[in-house]
Order: sequence, then structure tokens, then C-alpha cells
Amino acid sequence: MADKILDIRNLDITFTTTAGPVHAIRGVNMDLERGETVAVVGESGSGKSVVMKTAMGILAGNAEINSGEIHFRYKEDDGSTQDVDILQKDERWIRKNINGRRIAMIFQDPMTSLDPTMTIGKQLMEGMIMHLKLSAQEAAARAVKLLEEVGITDPAKRMKQYPHQLSGGMRQRVVIAMAISCNPDLLICDEPTTALDVTIQAKILELIKRLQKDHGISVIYITHDLGVVAKVADYVNVMYAGKIVEVGNIEEIFYDPKHPYTWGLLSAMPDLETDDSRLYTIPGSPPNLLHEVKGDAFAPRNQYALKIDTIAEPPMFKISETHYAATWLLDERAPKVEMPQELQKRIRRMRKEAKEDAG
Repeated sequence: MADKILDIRNLDITFTTTAGPVHAIRGVNMDLERGETVAVVGESGSGKSVVMKTAMGILAGNAEINSGEIHFRYKEDDGSTQDVDILQKDERWIRKNINGRRIAMIFQDPMTSLDPTMTIGKQLMEGMIMHLKLSAQEAAARAVKLLEEVGITDPAKRMKQYPHQLSGGMRQRVVIAMAISCNPDLLICDEPTTALDVTIQAKILELIKRLQKDHGISVIYITHDLGVVAKVADYVNVMYAGKIVEVGNIEEIFYDPKHPYTWGLLSAMPDLETDDSRLYTIPGSPPNLLHEVKGDAFAPRNQYALKIDTIAEPPMFKISETHYAATWLLDERAPKVEMPQELQKRIRRMRKEAKEDAG
């Protein structure tokens, strides 16, 4: 990868709780190139947000990093390239040099990102004054431009308003304006459209795509919504129980998935054309990570599980240069298992729809 911006290697994290240690992140590897969009998908509690918050240096006090490296590469104002391991830097350095300035985050609920006691303008200007060393007047002028860029009408008026005076969609646009205000290299979107209705959701996704193109930003989406992933991502990392179990480009994950968990996620997407009268759900629940996982964490929920799944953890099997999956079904000694018939039909429909949409 010639222009890699983020390189996560063997990230392993345990949280100390009153019930005991929770081994939440179990050896995560992830890459992101400049200008790329990568999606991290999986059920709630799979570790998606923890990994990305760690990349920003935002870790809870009860977290202990057992191992790993998070290399972030960026250009200084003088044009020199810096390569830093976020895990080796202290919190103060990260706050000053990385958060907001180099890596920005959009959270799913804009109300938790905005201070209800401060005007929109003051909150937008704060980061620019601190990181870009702008004067109050320069920051105010740039804030108005940013509000205009994210599609907020009458930006000068909005600058004087408070968060509660804006709708949910407008608040999310303000949060996006704040995120891009200091020209970050990387934008992390943590379920950025969950709290919004479908029409606003589509507009927000289009807005992030346009801003990414205009500003040359790399984007990571954290989501459980595969519909969102299909619209925005170049590559997909599927997470389960603190591990990445399948990685591939958008075509490979949607049209040729290999892990039974990915099959389950795709089958659970609402589809009007399905023959089933009920929406598919993956049976069972994710494992309790208070107890150390033996073998494949997905085995108890996997109807195709083999005997070895309860004994040994599967390695990442290579399917193509960009496609890998951690399932023993890909071992040459394993019986040949086809994905469910209903999912095969769904994928054929998805391919057909994609061709029609492409004209």
C-alpha cells in the first residue's frame, strides 16, 4: 500500500470490570489508504467503536492495552511526513496534535457532541482557534462558510442559535461541519445516521461523500447497517466478538461472502422480494467476553460449525489479494458448504439491481 494513512496491527485490549476482566478486542488488524472509505460492521458489542476510539486516543480509564500498534501517517504544514504510533503517545500530545486536527469523529447522536450551553458559532470556532491558530474574526468567517458547505440555510443566523433550536438533521450537519473544520486527514463516522429518518440519512451520506471528494479525506464508517455500507464503502471489515472475521472489497463482501456470520448479516437485511414470511435473525447471542473464548467465537451460533471450531481458532484464510475470512470452512480438508439458497437468490437480485442502477 503506497499511501497508507492508518495501519492497525495486533490490537488487543482488556477492560477491568467489577465482574472481572473483559477481553473485548482480540488481535485486530486493519489498513486504510489515503482517500479510501472503509466500513467496520458487526452487531452491537463486537468492538467496532472501541477500536476506532483507541485510534483516536480516547480510551476508558479501565482499559488495558495488552499488545498492538496503531500507526497514523500524516503531513505536517511544512510538507514533511510523520509516522506516529498512537499507542506510544500520551493523552496531552494526542489532544493537541491528533484529535480534531488530524483525526475527527462524527458520533451517532449529535446532542452528545454539542454543548447545550454554547451557541453553534462558538462551538464551531473553538477548534479552529485552537488548532489552526485563527483569530476570532477569521474563525467566524470560516464557520459561516462551513455551515453553508454542509447545506445549512441562513448560516449567519444559525451561528447565534443553540443546539436545541435546530432539528436533528441540522444538528448532525453542524457536527459534520465541526469535524471537517480543521481539515482532518481521517474522518471516523460512528453510526452517523442512526438517529435520523431515511430521507435525512440519504442526504447526510451524500454530504459526507461530497466532502470526502472535495477535501481528499479518508473515511471510516462504524455501522451495523449494511444498507449504508453498500452506498459508501470501498472495503469492509466484518467484526465479531472483538475480532475481524472477514475483510474484502465491497463486491467480495456483498456478492461473494465466505464467513457464515457475514451470510447471517446479509440475510438479516430487510428485502421485499424474499420468499420468507419472517425477517431472518442470526440464532443465539454473541459470547460473553468475561469468559475466554475457546476456538471459533461464532461456533455456538453457526449451523455449519465443524468439530475443530470448538477446539482451535481459525486463521485468516486468503481468498484473493483483497479478500480474507477466518472460518475453518475454507480449509482444504473441510466439507464443501454452500451459502443458504435464499441468500444466493438475494445476491443475484442485488447484482441485477446494481446493473440496472448503473444503466
